[in-house]
This record gives sequence, C-alpha cells and structure tokens, in this order.
Amino acid sequence: MALRTGLIYDEQMMNYNLLWDYPACSVEKPERLSASYEKLKYYGLVERCIPLSVREAIEEEIMLVHSLDYIEAVKSTASMTVEELKTFSYNYGDVYFHPNSYQCAKVALGATLQLVDAVMLGKVRNGMALVRPPGHHSQKSEACGFCIFNNVAIAANYAKKTYGTKRILIVDWDVHHGQGTQYTFEEDPSVLYLSWHRYEDQQFWPYLKDSDYNAVGKGKGIGFNVNIPWNKIGMENADYLAAFFYILLPLAYEFNPELILVSAGFDAAIGDPEGEMHATPECFAHLTQLLMPLANGKLCVVLEGGYNLRSLSESVCMTVRALLGDPVPPLIGEMVPCVSAIESIQNVRAVHQTYWNFLKNQDSIFFKDPSTKKLNLGIEEGDSQSSTAKTAEEKKATMVSNMNQDFDEFMDSHMRKVLVLAPHVRTALGGCGEKLTKLDQCLQVEERKITMEEAGVLISSGDCAHLKDEYLLLSLGKMFPVINKIVKREVRNGVVVSSTLSSGAFAAHFGTTVGASRVLLLLLGEADIPTDVKEDEKILVVQIYGKQDERKQSKYYIPFCLKEDNEWDGDLLYSLFEVILPLACRYKPELVILAVGSNIGIQEVTLAHLTHLLQVLAEGRILVISQASDLVETLMSSLLGDPLSTMSSFVLQQENALVLMKLKRELKQHWKLL
Repeated sequence: MALRTGLIYDEQMMNYNLLWDYPACSVEKPERLSASYEKLKYYGLVERCIPLSVREAIEEEIMLVHSLDYIEAVKSTASMTVEELKTFSYNYGDVYFHPNSYQCAKVALGATLQLVDAVMLGKVRNGMALVRPPGHHSQKSEACGFCIFNNVAIAANYAKKTYGTKRILIVDWDVHHGQGTQYTFEEDPSVLYLSWHRYEDQQFWPYLKDSDYNAVGKGKGIGFNVNIPWNKIGMENADYLAAFFYILLPLAYEFNPELILVSAGFDAAIGDPEGEMHATPECFAHLTQLLMPLANGKLCVVLEGGYNLRSLSESVCMTVRALLGDPVPPLIGEMVPCVSAIESIQNVRAVHQTYWNFLKNQDSIFFKDPSTKKLNLGIEEGDSQSSTAKTAEEKKATMVSNMNQDFDEFMDSHMRKVLVLAPHVRTALGGCGEKLTKLDQCLQVEERKITMEEAGVLISSGDCAHLKDEYLLLSLGKMFPVINKIVKREVRNGVVVSSTLSSGAFAAHFGTTVGASRVLLLLLGEADIPTDVKEDEKILVVQIYGKQDERKQSKYYIPFCLKEDNEWDGDLLYSLFEVILPLACRYKPELVILAVGSNIGIQEVTLAHLTHLLQVLAEGRILVISQASDLVETLMSSLLGDPLSTMSSFVLQQENALVLMKLKRELKQHWKLL
C-alpha cells in the first residue's frame, strides 16, 4: 500500500464565475480554489502529496446519478447568452450557470473519480480533491445550491460499479444538508450517509423537513440515512466531536465500510458567512484522523462549500495534514457541547436505536420541542409574533460586518497557537527488538538502569512494596528514556514491553515530573494502582478489567469491570466512544499512556484501532506498554500510521453496555462532554 496522500487540483475549474448581480450566489467564486491551493503551497504540503491528474467525466459516468435530459440541458448552456443563462439558472434553486459551467462540472467530477481510482487501486492511501463546482445538493434532474453534478454521489456509484465496493460511508460535514446525496441513496443499504447541517427547525436553507433527524431512509435503506440537524448557530468544536463520538464512529464501525467519501464543506468553519458556526480549522484535522482507521485507510475527501477564504484555506490545510499523518493539533476552548447540540444528538440516537446494535442499550429519550424552537420561529417569551426576530439575512450581514479585518488578526493568532511541528522521528522502541520487521522505521532507545530509590520518589511510602519486583525496575528502565524523548518532542510516540502492567502507573507519574502537566493512563487488564496516582489530578486513570470486585471510583480514577470469559472487542469500542474519548477530550492530556495486559480477550486488530484513535489526543504523544511481546509488531504498525485491517465482526455484550451506561451517568457531574 502506498504511504502517501494524493492531491487533485486544476485551474480549469476556476474558468467560470457569476456574470450578473445575484446575491444568493455571490459567495461562490473561483478564488475558493486558488486560495486553498496557495495556502497548501505556503505550508509546503503540495510537495508532500502525490499529484493526480484530472480528466473530464464521460456521459455514462454522469448518468450514474443524473438523467440524460438534465445532462443535455446543462450541456446547452455552453452556447447561451448572459440573459439566457439567467433564465436557465432561475429554473433551479440558488445556482448560476456560465458558458464554461458544463466543462468545469465534467472536470470536477472526473477529478473526483480519478481520486477514487487512485485510492482503490492502491496508488495512494488517501487523498483530497479540490474541485469546483461542488455537488452534494444536485439531484437526478436538478441543479441546486451552486451544485451541478453530484460528485460524491456519482463517485459512490462509480466505486460500486467499477470495483464492486459493497459498503460505502459518506460523511457530509458541509454546513448545508446534502439533500441530493440523501435522495440518491435513501433506499440503498450499501451506502451509509451521515450529514450534520444547520437546520434551525427548518428555518434555514434548503428548508426541508427531510433534513430533520427523523428522515432515516426508506425501504431497504431505512436506518442508513443519518441527519444531525443543528438548531442554532455558533456550534463549536465540542459539538462536532460529540456528534462523532456518539453517532458517527459507533455507526461507522458497525457498518464497516470498504470506502469513505467525505463531502468536505468548510462553511462549518469559524468566520464563514453562510454557516455562522465556530469550528476552528484544527477541528477538521481531528475529524479526518478519526475516520482514517476505517476502510483500510481508503479515504477520499472532496471539496464542497466554504466561503470565507481564510478559514476555508486553513481548514483544507489541516485536513491534508491529517491525511499525511501529521500530529493532530490541540483543540482550543472548552470541550463542553451546548444544550442544543445534545438535544439533536440524543434525538438521532433515539430514532436510530432500532437499527444499530451500538445504540440499543442507551436511553431512548426524545426532545420533541428543542430549546431553540421558539427562537428559530421568531417568537420571544410571551410574544406570538415573529416581528421582533432578526431575519437570516440581517444576522448574516451583521456577522460579516463584525468580521472584516479583525478576523484575519484572530486567525493569525489562532494558527500560531495550534500549528505544531512533527518530530523527525515518529516511533521509538524501548529496549531491544531484533525480530521486529519494522525496526528500521523506528528509533531504538537504549534502556537504562533504574534504582529502587529513583523509582521510590514517584510514589508514597505506603506503596513501596511494588519496588521489590526487579522486573518492574527493568521495565521502567525501558519506559523512562522513551517518555523523556516523547515529552521533549524528539519522537512522537513509542512502545515498550513490560512484564507487569503496574508499571503504567509509574510511567504516568514519571511523565508529570518531566514536563507533561496532564497524563491520561488507560489500563486494559489487572493492575494495582498506587493510591497517590488515583488521587492525583495530573493523572486521569481509566482501568478496564475483568475481575469481579468493587473498586472505589473518584473523579480521576475510573475503573469499570467487564463481564469475564467474553471477547471485549465490541465492549472496548463502545466504552471508547461513550466514555474514554469524551473524557479525554475534556481532560486535554499532554501525554497518553496505554498499558495492555496479556490474555485480556481483545483481538490484535482492535488494539491497533484503539492505538490509532488515541493518537487524536495530546498531539499524538502516546506510549504503549504491552505485557505480551507478540503484540508489539501490531502496536508499532499502528503507531507508525500504517493502514489498519478492518474489524470484520464484534459482539457488544448487553451486560457490559449497561455497566457503561451506569458509569456514564455517575460521571456526568464531573465530565460535561458526557
């Protein structure tokens, strides 16, 4: 498998523009492409990608979604006058045509299909297509919302026809609902379509009831259409991540796609006049990273919307960085979702509970009257009239005027905070590993001797019995040098073998002494945790174990016991999405330590996925401790960013799911992202 990212861009797609005064379409302009590409060049990202050539899509490919009559109608625009183009454009909703529109639309679609070919044939691992016009609003016989041909929908049908792809995940993170894509696949169980979008109780474009959470698909496709309607503006990073943790990732892992297509609209980014949302550019790196373990890494990102050139271009760059495997920057701001987002997410989970095993055991509560409903209808408390509410256009104009020059100053400051340089070495191995096939891709770090006195300063005197284990001291001698290099950013991550799982607690405590202000310690298996580690707010300990006993929980020590004698793969993923990742994103660790016991009922491939997903935290600074030496190759491969095998099947134990839900309710008072 190729180890690089494909990039498609061609100036041909800039050869059309709006030829008359049409305010609804004025934000869709050629500079959207050039600004994105120039920013990629500025950061040196273009030269790190594999350039892929464009081609024109042929009529047979366009007809995978669109009717022949519609194609002929679009084709006829090439010879129209401006007045004829205006008349033709007004037959549709919020779209304009130019004599070059048909040509550009064919190139945009052809570029998208070129990316699909390159990914499916293994020429690249993943990639991004910078295309224009966008596509996700266009339907079988209708242009709509700047879109002419539905690039992503056609790409999905093309992959099914050309490569026999049986399961395709489409993630639409544009701020507008991609109704064209929804209508194309609403009866098709081979495509899982997930869209979040500004909805405001049907008061926002495209004003469709079909954009609400209860539009779940039809016929055989019921349950495979997932809409997350945002009922207020100003949604932030925490809201988007909550949607990923509680909806997208559980459903995607259960669906097990063979290809992922992203309708990547960046009008959900901060500063965009269309979206009026507050997702910062690095949020899109997080979303991309979380998708990458699925589908053997086959991920195609296709540009849709995005109309603030600065936030668009920075968000494109963040997405490409993630595709290339760069560390994911930290998220700025409080990681607490708003009430409106929680209502929408809960409604989606409740309405889809029937169709997905991952959702069956959660509380089936509906918020039938969202907290924002009166506001969106323009009704204030005690007022039945809507005259006091600002119109959407007035709100948009206010936001644009407030932005102006201040926005660039904000973005300059923000990007300086979040841009991180990747260490020259990605993965370190503590101790020896002569038999490992990937040893040449790692930095081998020599172990050093740790004395009982040196280790003893890390724990209270009441726990010194641990230090009588000479194997523990040998393990710490492998870990401490690797942790030093990770914290100093000389390497990004590392892996060591330890005969005792308790060494993870010492490693976490050591991390706090060498520069990490907060450490997440995730323990899989039986281990004794020193008392002062459990009580240290600098260390968040999550322990999953099988021994049936009661362990005292605290804010920073979270144990949960899973039913013994069962495979834990499904349970581990469920706990990861429902509890661990939300906890960790709120906690914001600067170092992650994953300690994996032996014979714990978890498959190697599951541990590889866990290792990858945890790298979304702490800029990827993670140490993996394995009690079993035969796991090291798999864990190292995941740390190096290699494509992961798919998790073909797993069982979610109802008893374990109930334990998780009980734990989650207990933790809500401390951890608001839950």
